[in-house]
Amino acid sequence: GTVADEGLTPDELRLAARNHGLPLEALRYDITPAGLHYLLTHYDIPAVDPASWRLEIGGRVERSLSLSLAELRERPAVTRAVTLECAGNGRALLEPRPVSQPWLNEAIGTARWRGTALRPLLEEAGVPDATVEVLLTGLDRGVEGGEEQAFQRSLPLDEALRDEVLLAYEMNGAPLLPQHGFPFRVIVPGWYGMTNVKWLGRIEFLETPFAGYQNSQGYR
Repeated sequence: GTVADEGLTPDELRLAARNHGLPLEALRYDITPAGLHYLLTHYDIPAVDPASWRLEIGGRVERSLSLSLAELRERPAVTRAVTLECAGNGRALLEPRPVSQPWLNEAIGTARWRGTALRPLLEEAGVPDATVEVLLTGLDRGVEGGEEQAFQRSLPLDEALRDEVLLAYEMNGAPLLPQHGFPFRVIVPGWYGMTNVKWLGRIEFLETPFAGYQNSQGYR
């Protein structure tokens, strides 16, 4: 049956009202204008004061770091064009249909992201020998799967240490828009969108694989 036959759920309608896909005619742009880039926001967009915001790198580390936006902007910067796609692209066409943002085929976009490399920051904090994953925690919170949580995803350590991974504060030459993660987000080239955590607040090293909702339930 079609999506209409199956009936969209209230949860799907709420998501569809706050998110949007790329109009496919916008594939003509090598760099997607920010307002046309696909968007998936699971929880409320957090209100972040850039003056008081800090990126915390803590937990089991040799040196805990607490860095302001100004300090991060002073670090060596790189600009990288990266295509992001939602892992759920096309999920509205599946039978049975998973209940989430009901994408057809428009969950994609390419932006020019500017920021600083993640690897030097992890090395400054000191990566413990037993580390297997790096946990990224956003400032956005909500209820998903009946569970109150912050949005969290982990990366295998060798992926987090790739030189291409960015902590970005600009999109297409302008500060991140609120819905795209202002003031700071992760960009992981080659990984689906859920790994590119927005509104980044904290980074931790894990000795065992992360079993939180977005790894074990939301995006397996």
